[in-house]
Amino acid sequence: MGLELYLDLMSQPCRAVYIFAKKNGIPFELRTVELLKGMMIPVFLGEQVPPETLASTLAELERCLQLLEDKFLKDQDFLAGPHISVADLVAITELMHPVSAGCQVFKSRPKLAAWRQRVEAAVGKDLFQEAHAVVMKAKDLPPADSAIKEKLKPSVQVLLQ
Repeated sequence: MGLELYLDLMSQPCRAVYIFAKKNGIPFELRTVELLKGMMIPVFLGEQVPPETLASTLAELERCLQLLEDKFLKDQDFLAGPHISVADLVAITELMHPVSAGCQVFKSRPKLAAWRQRVEAAVGKDLFQEAHAVVMKAKDLPPADSAIKEKLKPSVQVLLQ
């Protein structure tokens, strides 16, 4: 096998590349890398995200979801027209991150929920689940080692503000 893909399936773009290659029958050998070495920010710190940061982030997510529906999905089956494209793969892998944290992204958005079902059907349910298995388990990861956590805590706290 000639093509080696070095991917971290916690990464949205990596999952999009993984789905694209598998769905299109591109032979490759997966070389798993851990870009964050298991460091999810709230889990990493062992702290809750400040309520104002969470509220702001959720408001921004709602704005982006509305934009996705109104400007890109419109009344089409997929983001770029009648057929699935890389745009759909990039968008769905991005949206699966908040889903993995328990955010009900599709619950009150039937248009987006139907689009998600079309994307999943187009790539195949098994491949869709396979590509997102790692990120869907992220919230169950144990906190990072305390020595590493203390060393990086000031930098990570700046990101949360």
